[in-house]
Amino acid sequence: MSGNDYVKFVTQELVRYMDMTKEEKTQRKHSRKNDKISKRSTRMFGIIPMALKLLWKKH
Repeated sequence: MSGNDYVKFVTQELVRYMDMTKEEKTQRKHSRKNDKISKRSTRMFGIIPMALKLLWKKH
């Protein structure tokens, strides 16, 4: 990726973020926070809790 492409990408992301409403921003923030909480057990204990969780949801 050249420097010009990178600047273009960053500019597009910045404009996209600035066009979001306040509600969309807070919703995005809450969804990111929930994702972090759900990944915490996997980060602390490895893949086994995640596998058990998936098996439990499947049945």
